[in-house]
Amino acid sequence: MTDAVVTELPAEARRPRLEQRVLEQHAAAFQAEEMAGRRLATTALLTGIAVIAVWLFIQVGPPRVWFYQVILGLFALIFIANYSLSQSRFARPWQSYVLMSLAVALLAFTLVVPNPFVENWPTQTRLRYGNFVYMLAFLAPIALSYSPKLMIWAGLSAAAAWIAGVVWVTGLPGTMTWLNQPDLGRPMTSDELLAAYLDPRFVDLEARVQEVIVVLLMAGVLALVVWRSRRLVMRQISVARERANLARYFPPTVVDQLADLDDPLGEVRAQPVAVMFVDIVGFTQLAEHRDPHETVEILRDYHALVEREIFDHQGTLDKFLGDGVMATFGTPNSGPQDAVNALACAQAILERMARWNDERAARGQADIPVSIGIHYGEAVLGDIGSERRLEFAVLGDVVNVANRLEALTRTLACRLIVSQALVDAVHRQAGGRAEGLLADFRACEPQSLRGRAERVAVWTYSGPE
Repeated sequence: MTDAVVTELPAEARRPRLEQRVLEQHAAAFQAEEMAGRRLATTALLTGIAVIAVWLFIQVGPPRVWFYQVILGLFALIFIANYSLSQSRFARPWQSYVLMSLAVALLAFTLVVPNPFVENWPTQTRLRYGNFVYMLAFLAPIALSYSPKLMIWAGLSAAAAWIAGVVWVTGLPGTMTWLNQPDLGRPMTSDELLAAYLDPRFVDLEARVQEVIVVLLMAGVLALVVWRSRRLVMRQISVARERANLARYFPPTVVDQLADLDDPLGEVRAQPVAVMFVDIVGFTQLAEHRDPHETVEILRDYHALVEREIFDHQGTLDKFLGDGVMATFGTPNSGPQDAVNALACAQAILERMARWNDERAARGQADIPVSIGIHYGEAVLGDIGSERRLEFAVLGDVVNVANRLEALTRTLACRLIVSQALVDAVHRQAGGRAEGLLADFRACEPQSLRGRAERVAVWTYSGPE
């Protein structure tokens, strides 16, 4: 594995890129959620328009209802246009705010301007019908947009439009309020107050102020709800990202188990593990006369092939080491077939590499030979590193021996070397199937390994014909 040299950027240089990548992922996720929320809000608003149209047709009836039906149609066009534009290449950040203001202005116009098909009651009576509730009903679906800013803008627009409508009505000739009628300011009997209040041209400004306060409070509460919803989405994105990160190291069946635990990797502990090292033979010479981009593409294809087999055989991808790969079987938890899975995985990798090399040869490309070493024994598992960065590590003699066995393949001219400890574990775990699994292996004399006093008994496998 010394054939490849991996040059890493300093942590300070890598961190901004990683942070930017996370921010981009969050932005994309929120954009998708906002788009889904905008679609849901549009559906809710159009459904509400349809319900109101039916209700008004029943309650008001023609010909007076046609005035409202036309306006409801305009509302529908505004909401459909807003959603359609947001889905097109003409989408702009400000379009929703502009169309929202237009919709609120149209709603305020509908609530304060008399229906031309209705008897000519004083315009001031429009403020007594309780139609302000439609303004609140309009705000509620906006909360589905996942945009606190849009929610606040809608509330402010609704308050401004309603204030403008009330000011216009109050300015009409003959309008009576507690402010513009001096006689109403003097002490009055209950009958006089009732008579003034029942006057069709009287406008109760206190009630209108309360309506403005209510719409602002409702918009503020809904904006807070939307903000909390965004935070919930943020947590879900983080959980999904963490699960995806786990999936890069552990097989999918283990990811769900780890994700559901409060302390998935547990305390530092010792347990039996099968450790496998895979390496490209002669990678330095292979990469020497190649374009860097071609070299990286070869590594990507090779890593993807090895990774797939590791996960398919319930292994854990510990790390990429340049052109090498370290995998473990039995982490984070030991299983009844760890040694068997490691052996089967190594053979599957060699078979897949043989097929890949046949495809490369058909394209006139060079062969990519690999070598594998596997050892089985007790390892120490736990988090290592500093407070700023932790890594789940597998440590111990079993790792060193597996690494040395992989390097020994060059000396013994084979593709795969496994230790006697792994063979013994396969016999224990596979029972009667062990002979078949080891049929193509050849026992060798104990070998000396660099940095280790005790010789190790090994078995060799030359790979598929």
